[in-house]
Amino acid sequence: MTKLIINGSKGRMGQALLACAKRMPDLAVVGAMDAGDDLASILPGADVVIDFSFHSVTAGVAALCASHGKALVIGTTGHSDAEKAVIRGHAARIPMVWASNYSTGVNTLFWLTRKAAEILGPSFDLEVIEMHHRLKKDAPSGTATTLLEILGDVRQVQLKEVVRHGRQGITGERTSSEIGMHAIRGGDVVGDHTVIFAANGERVELTHKASSRETFANGALRASAWVVGRSPGVYDMQDVLGLK
Repeated sequence: MTKLIINGSKGRMGQALLACAKRMPDLAVVGAMDAGDDLASILPGADVVIDFSFHSVTAGVAALCASHGKALVIGTTGHSDAEKAVIRGHAARIPMVWASNYSTGVNTLFWLTRKAAEILGPSFDLEVIEMHHRLKKDAPSGTATTLLEILGDVRQVQLKEVVRHGRQGITGERTSSEIGMHAIRGGDVVGDHTVIFAANGERVELTHKASSRETFANGALRASAWVVGRSPGVYDMQDVLGLK
């Protein structure tokens, strides 16, 4: 039986995690925490913490987990480079799964995006489009950022030099090196992501659309059971699903 704490339990993902965990007999939620709650007081009785809170909170959660020797699953997005560095520093002491998206379908999209970029090559222009509900606080989404990182890795470029966030006015012709990134917000959209590979005469589009947060919750819960007992380090959902 894996004993877990959900941090950010009052949010949309937190509520989905609580609902899905009830249907998993091998998991037991021993704490549902949110802003202002004392995580340290109940941490000794848990095996793993799932964090779906806010970017400025995760580093403190990671520090607490490291000091108590507890595994960590991170679903929070929007971290700055400095915050990411602090969080990664704790991975020397504990195992953590850190993924921008815990959906099996999205992780398949990650794999397909890499393969398509490798096969199609530099003659195809790259554009990423994502849409989420109107209440989402960060943009682009963590999933879209991962897609950009995959494309940048295949093209062997520095993203800060090539990513173009939207276009307005007289922008001039599109350069062959740039990667377009477009974030759309509206309604109650759970999460749509499309990668476009466009060349003269043909276009390839890879799309994933999520209609329920349960797909992410089930993946995060699967990761929480998987990570307990692993060696210290940073893992992602590709590791959990055996896609590496």
